[in-house]
Order: sequence, then C-alpha cells, then structure tokens
Amino acid sequence: MSAFVEMLPVVVAAWLVLVGLYGIVTTRDLLHAVLCTSLVHSGAWLLLVGVGYGAGTTAPVVDDDLAEGAVLADPLVQALTVTDIVVGVAVSALLLACVVRVQRRFGSLDPSELDVLRG
Repeated sequence: MSAFVEMLPVVVAAWLVLVGLYGIVTTRDLLHAVLCTSLVHSGAWLLLVGVGYGAGTTAPVVDDDLAEGAVLADPLVQALTVTDIVVGVAVSALLLACVVRVQRRFGSLDPSELDVLRG
C-alpha cells in the first residue's frame, strides 16, 4: 500500500503531462492549446510535490515544539514548486493575452487559418 501511495503522484503527473501533450499536438484551437499547456505544467507541479513528499516527515519549520529526532521535509522541493506555480501562472497569463490579441486581430483561433504564421 505504501509503495502505491508513493508512486501515485508520479503516475498521475505522467498522465497529466501525456494528456496535455496530446491536446497540444492535436488541437486546432489556440485557447485549447493554452489550457493543455497549463495541464502539462500542473503535471510538473504534482511531480515536484510527489518527489518532495516523504512518509513520516514534517514541515521544515524549526521551532520549540519540534520533537527531537523529527525528520524534516526538504524545503528546496517546496520552494521549487512554489516558483514553478508562479512561473506557470505568468506564462498562462501571457499566452492568454496573446490568444486574445490573435482573436481580435484575425477573428479566428485556428492556427491553420492564420496566414501570418506561414513563412
């Protein structure tokens, strides 16, 4: 049971990344592509959380109430996860702004209908 619980975030993260990549490759809508990019990013967050999780560990907050011999979780993984969330939100906001501009300028979100993108 413990091995299943430890592997579950990795499996779900891999599923999120694969579903997001499939959506990015097969979509014909820029908004859907942005949402699939966020899905891939969510998989990365979940993978980082899964890697940082340790059975029997406590939050890396050292105070007077901390039991002697307590095992602390690695704060680096948590910091990377928070940083990744902030970067992901910023990237999504930028991509959504680009999608709005494309819709207003060309009237379509289908990449195949955007003649400007052809070389």
